[in-house]
Amino acid sequence: MEFLRFGAEVAAGEEAATGYWMRWQTLVCALIVVAPAVAAVVVAARAPAPARPLRAVDLWAPCWAGMHPAWLLAYRGFVFLAMAWLLFQMILFRGFSAFYFYTQWTFALVIVYFAIATIISAHGCWLYSKRSIMPDQEVNRFLNGGFEQNSPMTLPLRTNKNMNVIRLQSYHEQEADEKKAGFWGHAMQLVYQTSAGAVVLTDIVFWVLLVPYLSSINFRLNAIMGCMHSLNAVFLLLDTFLNNLPFPLFRMAYFAFWSCIYVTFQWILHARGFTWWPYPFLDLATHWAPLWYFLMALAHIPCYGLYWLIVRAKNSFCPKFLPNAFIRIY
Repeated sequence: MEFLRFGAEVAAGEEAATGYWMRWQTLVCALIVVAPAVAAVVVAARAPAPARPLRAVDLWAPCWAGMHPAWLLAYRGFVFLAMAWLLFQMILFRGFSAFYFYTQWTFALVIVYFAIATIISAHGCWLYSKRSIMPDQEVNRFLNGGFEQNSPMTLPLRTNKNMNVIRLQSYHEQEADEKKAGFWGHAMQLVYQTSAGAVVLTDIVFWVLLVPYLSSINFRLNAIMGCMHSLNAVFLLLDTFLNNLPFPLFRMAYFAFWSCIYVTFQWILHARGFTWWPYPFLDLATHWAPLWYFLMALAHIPCYGLYWLIVRAKNSFCPKFLPNAFIRIY
């Protein structure tokens, strides 16, 4: 979302004056920021216990029965390296002032998710490799209804792919119930769900609002910026298509709290003398500031809701159209 040069000149000294923070817009905007933050804390604290606790296997096992967990590990490792390289290029281009923008905050958060996910997937693959299954168990799995329309006369030949399907489903049904996700597992889920809403908000604001209306005046779109405002969502959506992580609607509270932290960060910087806002709609000097703050706060609902609908569609349609391939956990 970098649409102004970091050192752009503005009306120096106006924001440093005490009068800037005594405007009526400041009080209204502060309420718009504080109210969602407080609501997010209350919702997170009073969130109902899930019907099925998050299990360790849900963090690293794919939702596709014929897919070896090593593929998910390889994907997560590749994405972590690719995104880390892109962020490094942006830092080389702008320095650490790049983190003045919400885009880099969100991009770094997605990198944190893939870093944790890669480590947990690696540990899960190690556990999975130790899990063995006897041929008799494979036969019993088919005869007991593990696959629809199978009978002793139509039992497929024993192949490596079939063995992987049986081993993965057996792992889900037997060992997975014994071990719940620990601290890092829940941290991974929290970062995942916060990132989901944040990347949708970042990319929509950039491509729908900033690029069409401000690109010719304030900034020039380059390859790094284009990649950072598209690959973040693409990489996360592909991981969603492969993973088994739940996506409850109430977790939008973490996404809202994340954005409130960023706005608070900007306010602190400007209270200490910074005179340039990275996004025009954050500037408190205009009479339209409360409206902009309210609209941006409201935008969090459809942004998170869109991602929630994508996950819900996956969990609803895949079991119907691919019942033998999709492992439905939640």
